[in-house]
Order: sequence, then C-alpha cells, then structure tokens
Amino acid sequence: MEKNQTMVTEFILLGFCLGPRIHIILFGLFSLFYAFTLLGNGLILGLIWLDSRLHTPMYFFLSHLAIVDIAYACNTVPRMLVNLLKPDQSISFAGCMTQTFLFLTFALTECLLLVVMSYDRYVAICHPLRYSVIMSWTGCIILVVTSWACGSLLALVHVVLILRLPFCGPHEINHFFCEILSVLKLACADTWLNQVVIFVACVFILVGPLCLVLVSYTRILFAILRIQSGEGRRKAFSTCSSHLCVVGLFFGSAIVMYMAPKSRRPEEQQKILSLFYSLFNPMLNPMIYSLRNADVRSALKRAMCKESHSQLE
Repeated sequence: MEKNQTMVTEFILLGFCLGPRIHIILFGLFSLFYAFTLLGNGLILGLIWLDSRLHTPMYFFLSHLAIVDIAYACNTVPRMLVNLLKPDQSISFAGCMTQTFLFLTFALTECLLLVVMSYDRYVAICHPLRYSVIMSWTGCIILVVTSWACGSLLALVHVVLILRLPFCGPHEINHFFCEILSVLKLACADTWLNQVVIFVACVFILVGPLCLVLVSYTRILFAILRIQSGEGRRKAFSTCSSHLCVVGLFFGSAIVMYMAPKSRRPEEQQKILSLFYSLFNPMLNPMIYSLRNADVRSALKRAMCKESHSQLE
C-alpha cells in the first residue's frame, strides 16, 4: 500500500458535471452575477467613501461587509467560470490550500461582522443617548480588526489541520473550488479531528453568533414598538429589516451546509449552497441595502444629481 501511494502535488476541480450547453448558459449567467456583485459592492464602497453623511459606525461596518463580499467572489468565481468553459481544471496543492484559507477567512469574518452590525443597531435603537460613547471610532476599529483577526486565525487553524493529512490520490475535487469538506474527502487518513474542529467552530461561529443576533433584534423589536414617532419607527424598521435579510441568507445557508444532515447527493448540495456564499449572497447584499435602506438611496440620488450638475456645467 505505501509503495503504491504517491503524494498529490495538484488537484483537479471537477466543477459542475453537466453538459456543454448548460455550461455555456451557466457561464453567461454567473458572469452576469459576478459583474453585478463587483459593481454593487463597489457602488456601496464608493457611496460610503464619498458621502460624508454615511461616515457613521453602521456604514463603516457595511463597507467592510462589502469588502468581504468582493473578496468572496474574487476568490472562487473566476476559476469557476474558467472551469465551465474548460472542465477539469487543475489547481496546485499550494493554490488549493490558499483558496481554502481565504474562503474560510472571509466566511468567518462575515459571521463576526454581522454580529457587530447587530450590536451596533441594538445600541443605536435601545441606547441612543449613549450611542456616540459606546460606538466610538476607536471601539469600531477594534471590533473590525478583531473580526478580521479572529477570522484569519480560525481559518489558519483549519488549514494547518488539513496540512498534517496525507493526500495520496485520487486527486479530483468534486466541487468548483477547494471547499474544506470536499478537500477532506481526498485525505488518505482519519479526519475525525478535522471534523470535530469544524463542528465546534460551527457551534461557536454560527450558532453562537446567530443566537446573539436574534437576541439583539428581539430587543430591538420591542424598542421599535415603543417609538412614538411614525417616521422614526419606519426608519428603524427599514434599517433592521435589511440587516435581518442578510443574516437570514448567510446563516441559513451556512447552517444547512455544515450542520444539517447530509442528503443522498451531498456533493451537489454543497455546490449549490456554496453558490450562496461565493455568488448569490455577495450579489444580493448591496441590492438589499440599496433598495431597503433610505440613507443609501438618498446618498445615491445625491451622487447622481451631483454628477448631472457637473456635466451641465
């Protein structure tokens, strides 16, 4: 057995095992989604950067969420698009581990950022008089840096545990990128420690933060109902409902993928759910914020009016 084992230096990404015609259709569709993702999140970043009225803690966190969404898409979608045109693309072992690390970093960071954003809304609505003290710029920077640092460190733990495993073939990953569960299936050793760490991470990074978010928004809901002003109540509902849409999309797909019982075709299920992280969620997030958030819509109108005035002059 040991003589027949050869160390794997590269993997083959099988991608979507469909016909050539469907691949072309998916290539066009996913390319459009990818463009919308980059343009939408880029627009959010541009508006926050240019409009001084959006220089608040809430939009500071939103800008980092947009950065995460752009990074998600850039990490997985380009190779997926190439694979749709030329199936069975190879990726080096180092490149695969790098892609896994980046994917986990962005996923874990987004979990923590969503918790931070829910806490920001809780303080803004439930403790408005103390908001500027609690959510100071120093505190906001610390929260964001902590989110990125914890996401990176936890991702590094997963990758280090993968690197200790021998990969001796087969070297075909039944996915469109180096997703951690698909990579672990190729290891020719016991992966129980990896599975335990993934489960524990899911409990602390998915279930724990989701509970905190739900507690925050439950208290926010009761606080909103006590607001006397109809305009203030509508503004609070608009802001919080957009956050809840993002939370539902992200945590829902993550929990189904990593904690729900596997179906008879887990590989196909994982590919579809992974599209939510790498493509659908990053594309929908700016649409949710721009369409449901009055401040972002107003900033966009001001930017368009300013541009039209400059062209007239």
